[in-house]
Amino acid sequence: MATINPYIAFNGNAEEAFNFYKSVFGGEFTRVVRFKDMPSDPGNQVTEEEGNKIMHISLPIGKENFLMANDVPKFMGVVNEKENRSKISVNAESKEEADKLFNGLSAGGAIEFPIGDSPWGSYFGMFRDKYGIEWMIDFDSRQK
Repeated sequence: MATINPYIAFNGNAEEAFNFYKSVFGGEFTRVVRFKDMPSDPGNQVTEEEGNKIMHISLPIGKENFLMANDVPKFMGVVNEKENRSKISVNAESKEEADKLFNGLSAGGAIEFPIGDSPWGSYFGMFRDKYGIEWMIDFDSRQK
């Protein structure tokens, strides 16, 4: 069966954001590639200043999924983080895990829907984290 792995673009703070996500989810990065690690290419317009920025980073979430990201080089434009209306939906295995993820990831962010019992019967919360990424945390005991 196919899996879906969110891929997020950042304006130079992917490493900081992913260290934060790692502190909440746990685990270890499976891959960290910096722009300076890429072979030289005449078409590569990444500046020396951007060489240490993240070209690709991957953090396993659960058994089969990965959260991935990169920094967007300046020559490609700026990512408007406040206009990102896509959400990363995480299905927790317990109410306790849902609370841990919600409280950890929403720290310093803006809560849009406090975690609690939802009208549709699951335990749910929604927020934008301090990096502008939108998350939904859900635990549905009927699906376990």
